[in-house]
Amino acid sequence: MVLEENDDSVFEPQITEEHVETQYGDVHCILTGTPKANRPVILTFHDVGLNHKSCFETLFNHEDMHEIVRHLPVCHVEAPGQHEEAKTLPTAYTYPTMDQLSEVLPSVLNHFEVNSIIGVGVGAGAYILARFALNHPDLVDGLVLININPNAESLMDTVANKITDWTLTLPDRVITHLFGKDEIQANHDLVSTYRHYITTTMNQSNVSQFLRSYNNRNALEIERPVPGGNVNVKTLLCSSLLVVGDSSPAVEAVVDCNSKLNPTKTTLLKMADCGGLPQVVQPAKVIEALKYFIQGMGYLSSASMTRLRSRTTSSCSNMSVDGSRGRAHTNEHRRTHSHGTEERRGRAHTDVSMESISTISQNVSNMAELAC
Repeated sequence: MVLEENDDSVFEPQITEEHVETQYGDVHCILTGTPKANRPVILTFHDVGLNHKSCFETLFNHEDMHEIVRHLPVCHVEAPGQHEEAKTLPTAYTYPTMDQLSEVLPSVLNHFEVNSIIGVGVGAGAYILARFALNHPDLVDGLVLININPNAESLMDTVANKITDWTLTLPDRVITHLFGKDEIQANHDLVSTYRHYITTTMNQSNVSQFLRSYNNRNALEIERPVPGGNVNVKTLLCSSLLVVGDSSPAVEAVVDCNSKLNPTKTTLLKMADCGGLPQVVQPAKVIEALKYFIQGMGYLSSASMTRLRSRTTSSCSNMSVDGSRGRAHTNEHRRTHSHGTEERRGRAHTDVSMESISTISQNVSNMAELAC
């Protein structure tokens, strides 16, 4: 049974699982819900060594996510050979580049009759979705990019990877990609769980090819537009939410990406007490940010935010700004700044701790408090 907008019954969306044929090989896709012409589909793309289950299951199975998926269908896309228990790809098969992987998405959208997407990607998946948005801006309404690195690997990185190849097993190479050194040492249970998952459920040969493709990626040739500057500057045209844990190995890359995007359409969210997989470790916080992001684009009505509002203690439209306190990296409440449509909407004080940094069009960086 698929619910109407305000139906409070048990939500049981239709699930379609298929291998979609594309010019760069078959990709495994899972569609939850039914696409509608006037609404985007949330399309996810996973990181290296992961698939839709290990990357997104914790996030999309969380009870707070139900308020989103009852209104928007979800399509999980897995790179060739990355689904659970996949067979080894044929020897004659040339694994797609990151740019080519972004070009499998039009075939997926056509197959499921999807008109536009809100992309949610992690690591390699975030890069792929950003590349897709650059090449097909008319198909992308918004992007949530977790741990995105817009840069190509440097020569030193390439050499380091080759040395790593000689000294580490594939699962350990993937672990060093997903988690920072401090997290590997401090969060043994999480790291051990993912190492076991990569070892027992993923095809090692296929994962190695995906990792090699990511390490050989080109830089996203994007540049922040400047008023009165070059009108041909290339950057993301859609609303974008960049997410990274404050102890993630991708922090510097995500901050660099933020500096290259349009500040009026981009928000950077640094999450406290979180490392390489914020959507796994802190799913409720990511969902909180995702709800406001989607609502800011006009796709979630106030009626769909009932659960969120029930947890709030107050609401305000004018938020206090304290730049010096907001920049401190402590365990106190982090600070966030919203813009565009969201800036005109009332914000709520709740019990999450997160930091969102956004530079407004006047090139003034502000941080305001969003308590969850």
